[in-house]
Amino acid sequence: MDSVKVSSTDARYTQNIHIRQFDLVADEPADLDGDDAGPKPTELLLGSLGACKAITLKMYAGRKGWALERVDVELTEGKEGDRPQIQAALYLEGDLSDEQKQRLLIIADKCPIHKMLSASVDIHTILVDE
Repeated sequence: MDSVKVSSTDARYTQNIHIRQFDLVADEPADLDGDDAGPKPTELLLGSLGACKAITLKMYAGRKGWALERVDVELTEGKEGDRPQIQAALYLEGDLSDEQKQRLLIIADKCPIHKMLSASVDIHTILVDE
């Protein structure tokens, strides 16, 4: 089971994120009274989804021996009515047939983060006294 620790700082909204040996920062932009010390949490979520899609495609193409040289994913968030929506645009480089590209489009939606966000995820928030 993956575990991530997030800790507040002395700054207004800046948060330190510790993941294994990696330290990241999240914040809000200045127009939302943040210090803009790092990406917004929603931007980190989009980055996670894009990275997961790209890694999934590289792994799949590698196993198939396909000439996928590069994957770029551009993600935007929006709303359709009251429902949040994410658009992920795939840019694939390499000597790929149209059939391979269509298969990769299907595989991109099978990455773990896409599945998690598309499912009805139960989130349990508990209070822990230290």
